[in-house]
Amino acid sequence: MKKVKLSVEHKFSLTVYLWGIITGIISGVAAAKFQYGWLIGLALYLVIDKFVLAVVKELPPDVPEERAVLRKAFWGWALFWLYFTMLSYSLMIGFTPQCYSNQSLLYQMVTSGNATVLCNVTPVG
Repeated sequence: MKKVKLSVEHKFSLTVYLWGIITGIISGVAAAKFQYGWLIGLALYLVIDKFVLAVVKELPPDVPEERAVLRKAFWGWALFWLYFTMLSYSLMIGFTPQCYSNQSLLYQMVTSGNATVLCNVTPVG
């Protein structure tokens, strides 16, 4: 089997995404335990340059120095961090959607059997 060799740019991106996943899971679990737990993930963003350099060992050509890693990696990290923070938080608290109206799409899907989620029906009015 042929071994795939990734370029430095791809290793850099995958490492940034991995750090976003790790910090997102940490943030979501911490936020479920205490109110400002999500700030832990934001603080972990500040060590992304150390994590990336530990994994990749070199920088891509468009990142001239170690200080530029924070700026270059922000959006890739932020989107993965946000998604996995919300996902792990929702799983930790046992989120169940609320149907406030029998006219809502979610309510119609749940009662017709097309949805696999349970919906707490809370009539309003």
